[in-house]
Amino acid sequence: MPGAVTVDSLIADMLAAWRTNEQINAYLIDNLTDEAWTAKPPGGKGRTIAAIFAHIHNVRHMWMQATAKGIESFEKVSKEDFTRVQAKEALAGSAKAIGEVLERGLRAGKVAGFPPSPSAFLGYLIAHDAHHRGQAMMLARQVGSPAPMKAAYGLWEWNSRHKEIAGEG
Repeated sequence: MPGAVTVDSLIADMLAAWRTNEQINAYLIDNLTDEAWTAKPPGGKGRTIAAIFAHIHNVRHMWMQATAKGIESFEKVSKEDFTRVQAKEALAGSAKAIGEVLERGLRAGKVAGFPPSPSAFLGYLIAHDAHHRGQAMMLARQVGSPAPMKAAYGLWEWNSRHKEIAGEG
């Protein structure tokens, strides 16, 4: 039956959603200014945008340690002097590694160290990234270097970002 949902197609769709999420991270990084990237938060407390993206990567590292027995991991990064290029490279690498954990977990029906389910792990990871993307957008605005409106709307264009990972865009 054409278009029938299979376990393999569901797994492929969930992994594509994860890759699309990472494409959205890269899209946001590309659309922030250098001034916004390193600006101190108003009041001096909290993370810079660079530190926010370092945190995203380092949380992925934490989850690799907890869930990825037998999968090659990656190193944590320092939030100090973390450039946009380094952020995109580090996040791409950590997203790939987490994608392997997700695929293995989806096929096995569980992710070691994350009891609810593999789909809940995916939801957690995407929610975590999205939360911090929102922080980055707000901080860029607060320091007077907001992302362009086109980019703000572009964060929600999952179809466009999905086409980019599929090589269609």
